[in-house]
Amino acid sequence: MMESAKLAPGNPRQEKPIVSTNGIVHKPSNHSVDETLRKLQGILEGKGIAIFAMIDHSGEAEKVGMKMRPTKLLIFGNPKGGTPLMLAAPSIAIDLPLKILVWEDDQGKAWISYNSPEYLGERHGLPQHLLQNIAFVETLAANGGQ
Repeated sequence: MMESAKLAPGNPRQEKPIVSTNGIVHKPSNHSVDETLRKLQGILEGKGIAIFAMIDHSGEAEKVGMKMRPTKLLIFGNPKGGTPLMLAAPSIAIDLPLKILVWEDDQGKAWISYNSPEYLGERHGLPQHLLQNIAFVETLAANGGQ
């Protein structure tokens, strides 16, 4: 799924985030996939941010007789923050609401992955001052993995 093993050979538990060339940030979690998700959901609920969906990719794979490591996608957002972004650059609606992927690598290590706000800003030509509306995803990911 991610090039973590390629970027950090022999050190699956490194603590530094990995930013891939396609704008995805990968941060290690100190918890399992499910515990990381519980932490993320608790943080979002505490801040009044809507959780729109949680997609269990690995659970869906199991339903069709396929195995994959735990892989779950959390979709969340706040219209108060997202609407100004979509008004400034309508194409960002394809990347909103925000998403965080929590997944397990082949070493059994959980990771938190998300699109960097800077990448989304460049991708959609967002005004710099509006990046603050989505920058909390970085703090969310850091806190969810602690």
